[in-house]
Amino acid sequence: MRERIVTPGKVSEEEEIYIASLRPQRLAEYIGQRNLTEKLSVSIKAALQRGEPHEHVLLYGPPGLGKTTLAHILAHEMGTRLVVSSGPTLQRTGDLMGILTNLEQGDVLLIDEIHRLAAAVEEFIYPAMEDFKVDFVVDKGAFARVINVPLKKFTLVGATTRAGLISAPLRDRFGIIHHLDFYPAEELARIVKRSAGILEVGIAEEAAAEIARRSRGTPRVANRLLRRVRDYAQVKGQDQIDIAAVQDALELEGVDSVGLDALDRRLIKMMVDFYDGGPVGIESIAATLNEESDTLEEMVEPYLLKIGFLKRTSKGRLVGEPALRHLGFKLKGGRQQEFL
Repeated sequence: MRERIVTPGKVSEEEEIYIASLRPQRLAEYIGQRNLTEKLSVSIKAALQRGEPHEHVLLYGPPGLGKTTLAHILAHEMGTRLVVSSGPTLQRTGDLMGILTNLEQGDVLLIDEIHRLAAAVEEFIYPAMEDFKVDFVVDKGAFARVINVPLKKFTLVGATTRAGLISAPLRDRFGIIHHLDFYPAEELARIVKRSAGILEVGIAEEAAAEIARRSRGTPRVANRLLRRVRDYAQVKGQDQIDIAAVQDALELEGVDSVGLDALDRRLIKMMVDFYDGGPVGIESIAATLNEESDTLEEMVEPYLLKIGFLKRTSKGRLVGEPALRHLGFKLKGGRQQEFL
């Protein structure tokens, strides 16, 4: 899929360094997700008082909302080390064995995209999570033997955008399960102002609010837009980011007033022109747009569904009335009206 400035996923290593520089280090600095942070604060304090590692935590929700940031904060609050891996990279039990045996007491292991763990690796991790030991098989056939390897007590943080794909046995082994939802514009504006302070760039209140409105409810997108606007203001010789700079910079980037980019608009226009607004299946949409259906489901659809621009029905996707009004489109045959 082509690079999109509003994609909530990771774009490049260089950008990840930029995003990491803006991450809060303490739970008290974390903005938003209040229900989650209050519960996490209690569990962290309880674990510290008992002198025990924190319980295993499963974080799920759309990409870019702060799952990795919360894992960093958890390790920092517990005074331990964070080790990061991902489901797609752990294809063999030996891959995970090397990581587990190098963990120190209380370390936090983050497995991103945990729903993509190979079945053999997932089963291998069960005793590690429950009993802090693993059974490692060496040799094959008649010479095969099992070595019981004890592990130091650690905390596993699983992060996923597809909680429904996690098997019940794995999900049940997490003591704490938290859902992250899209951020309201007010909280995103606070994040933008905090990030601008770290970057030592001035920003007007209305400018921060405008960036927040176009950030698709996602902190990662808000910080990315802030970076583009900062560059634009710098080139134009402005000492402070004002709302005009935001509007001009993001118009240049193709991000409209509600955060839609060219792909979003093309998707909705295609559904209106080719399918009279739907209903139409995701595979047909992906084929017409020449995009992967999984990418559309994970990176494009969630926000459009959240703001009512798309609707899911048993017969397929529909264009919502808000999208028609925002983009000025009209349905020809009115075939979707019975589904609205």
